[in-house]
Amino acid sequence: MKKIASCSFGKDSLAAIIVSEENGVHIDEAVYCRIMFDNEISAEPPEHEAFIHEVAIPKLEEEYGIKTTIVQAGETYCERFFTQYQRGGKIGQIYGFPMRRGAWCNSHLKLRPIAEWKRNAGDYITIVGIAADETERIERKTVQGKMLPLVEHGINEAQAFEICKKRGLLSPAYSKGRTRLGCWFCHNQRIAELRRLRKEYPELWEKLMKLDEVSHCRFTQRATVHDFEKRFSEEDRQITLFDYFG
Repeated sequence: MKKIASCSFGKDSLAAIIVSEENGVHIDEAVYCRIMFDNEISAEPPEHEAFIHEVAIPKLEEEYGIKTTIVQAGETYCERFFTQYQRGGKIGQIYGFPMRRGAWCNSHLKLRPIAEWKRNAGDYITIVGIAADETERIERKTVQGKMLPLVEHGINEAQAFEICKKRGLLSPAYSKGRTRLGCWFCHNQRIAELRRLRKEYPELWEKLMKLDEVSHCRFTQRATVHDFEKRFSEEDRQITLFDYFG
């Protein structure tokens, strides 16, 4: 049976591939679900996007003989954001930002294209990058019947980080203090990541601000993007005053 790795190109999914290969288990294929913000901008932090296509995909094929299949929805985040409801009490209203529960971004941009790919994938077993110290994820029913190489070999997140680093397969996105990678516009990310986005990629932050102006749903359950903008601006002013009087 084929062995196919579900790969985000984060430290855990890549470490799972490396550990499998170095312990005699060959991965037949890596599958990456690419999400696009619009027709030109990826959902990945820019440095991670470059790493995926310029470093990781070529290296997996050259060093391990693993080809990567890119699965992608037929629509972008912005296209679904501006899609109007065709039925129910919201007819004519745009989707706007996803709700925390039953988020359309997950169903439309990830689950559906993966389900379509699965229909023609044949029989296979999935290799998943979950570290040995991620106990909550290990206990979920969704991992039953899947191979967890890092768990099998007792490799925790810190060790997965070092494995990727030594093999030249650690995304530069981690060098900025990130411990997790994900869509830069995700409504579930930590406030620290939103602050980082605003500081490091003001052009992306501005795009999120523009969407915020027309969405009927708050960006998070309790706050809009403009609420965060106000908070971060006030924090910047406090830091400036502290430096001045310090």
